[in-house]
Amino acid sequence: MNPISFPAEYQQVMPYLILPKASEFITFMQTVFGAEERMRVDREDGLIMHAEITIGASVIMLADSSADYPPNTAGMFIYVADADSTYEKALANGAKSIMPPRDADYGRTSGVTDPFGNVWWITHDVQKG
Repeated sequence: MNPISFPAEYQQVMPYLILPKASEFITFMQTVFGAEERMRVDREDGLIMHAEITIGASVIMLADSSADYPPNTAGMFIYVADADSTYEKALANGAKSIMPPRDADYGRTSGVTDPFGNVWWITHDVQKG
């Protein structure tokens, strides 16, 4: 089997979200998860044709939805430094609660749906802090 080749600045699998109000999604991600915008290509009408944000070493690709590309959201699991404060920050920025923070075998965890339809399972590893 041939080795898989891909650019070093990407991981082998990345979410690609197609969202209404993609620019607002980027702001939400920056505010709640500390994401950084690393690439943005706008269409002539000002909507996002393609953008990339990073959280740590992870890349999320995204674009604005359109008639040709309807919204396509995702469910994602994210490790954070503090699940409780990140959950509260998400709610303060328009997310809706799925599950308030609680202790589980795999860490302190909670769930929200962001204002764009994505589900986030927010967790921190209580064994590591």
